[in-house]
Amino acid sequence: MNFLHQYINPNIEPLFFGVYLITLSIQLYFIIIIQRKLAFLKLPKKNGQIRVPVSIIIAARNESDKLFRNLPKILTQKYDVFEVIVVNHQSIDNSKDILEAFSKQNEHLKIVELAEDKHLRTGKKLPLTIGVKAAKYEHLIFTDADCTPNSDRWIEKISAKFHGGKEIVLGYGPMLQSAGLLNKLIRFDTAWIGINYLSMALNNQPYMGVGRNLAYTKSAFFSVDGFKSHYSISSGDDDLFIQEAVKKNGYTIEISPDTFMYSPAKKTMNDWFKQKSRHYQTTHRYPFIKKLLLAIYPISLVLTWICFVSLVQVAFQELYLTISMLILYALKWWIGARCLIKLEEKKLALYFPFWDLFYAIFVPLLFLIAKNKKSTTW
Repeated sequence: MNFLHQYINPNIEPLFFGVYLITLSIQLYFIIIIQRKLAFLKLPKKNGQIRVPVSIIIAARNESDKLFRNLPKILTQKYDVFEVIVVNHQSIDNSKDILEAFSKQNEHLKIVELAEDKHLRTGKKLPLTIGVKAAKYEHLIFTDADCTPNSDRWIEKISAKFHGGKEIVLGYGPMLQSAGLLNKLIRFDTAWIGINYLSMALNNQPYMGVGRNLAYTKSAFFSVDGFKSHYSISSGDDDLFIQEAVKKNGYTIEISPDTFMYSPAKKTMNDWFKQKSRHYQTTHRYPFIKKLLLAIYPISLVLTWICFVSLVQVAFQELYLTISMLILYALKWWIGARCLIKLEEKKLALYFPFWDLFYAIFVPLLFLIAKNKKSTTW
């Protein structure tokens, strides 16, 4: 049992114990202070009476099948005054034909065509900017062509958050469930990112939203000159932009299940890595405090386990170590599971301790692999 005893100098056992106490405290801070607010957030039973006209903006590129499948569910939302702007960005499939057919049947749809041009940038920032400028209304909601609203009250509930000086609404977009370990991993990754950015927002540290379910006003967009400061990279429309915009505009979150926008998860590990590599493009531009807050949780979790296993093997303070670790994981399971259940991931909540540790080890590896992958252009 004590096979590590011969490798660990007894003089450094107190040092290991000190590191353990520090990392344990960091874990408890994230659970009790940061994540607890999301876990126990009470959702309002009724929406406010705000019924502002809304422009829905979708940037699409060669996504005819997705538009055909998902656009009707957005066009038939139960809301009084809204328009749906689809910016068809240099598509070479039959997206244009599908959009024109829909527009003949639905007065809400407005099409903006960007013809194929080698001089135009790929990525979403150009079509999103054009969509904002083409919008008839001040209040904007953004989603993607592959997203399906969880109810016909998506617009109603998101737009109801535009009150009390709130110019930005951070929504949530889970992944559709399917068979396989990869799907579970991607769903946990999506949910964990959601827990992080929603919890941080509730603790006055907003750093991102998700482009498939994000809302803000035209005024908020132009208050920071849109995507100008990070236009040179393809990503950043839902994190770097948000970090700038929240400095000048009020924000809130919306996590009613009726407002969730579901997307299909990637089918292969390679496709997922490509997607993650695009997301990781922006991390080097985060302020130091944001980088620290995001990195310190997985690092402290891995260090907690390393110190725990090492000290137990050499029979150092075994009783205190065991009790403290049991308390930590009881709290983790309780708070983490409540957060996952709020995000409609009850099945993942059952095995939260496993996913928590596995993800903390896997994410740094994923980051290193994804950073070396060529990111997709869309």
